[in-house]
Amino acid sequence: MTVGPKRRIKLPETVAAGDVFTIKAKITHHMENGFRLDQNGGRVPRDIIHRFHCSFEGETVIDVALEPGVASHPFFAFEARVPRGGEFTFTWYDDDGMVHTETRSIDVI
Repeated sequence: MTVGPKRRIKLPETVAAGDVFTIKAKITHHMENGFRLDQNGGRVPRDIIHRFHCSFEGETVIDVALEPGVASHPFFAFEARVPRGGEFTFTWYDDDGMVHTETRSIDVI
């Protein structure tokens, strides 16, 4: 069972050696920018995913800093090429100090 925001990741289970492939990653998060006012005129506190990091076997593939202008439920699509089979780790960091991590394996044939 997934705890916290729902994370969706799409990548092939297998790729041919040397092939470039697309990875898609999304997390459900309301991304409150901190500029809206509540019914009493006070600011709604900022609560965003402020960083997304993807690594393959400990080596960074992509590392993105996000700002309040990013839409809710941030979605990333990027390309990668791996030298061997292994495990991708996807990590999202939010303003509340929560770290959301998901892993996926890939085989090279």
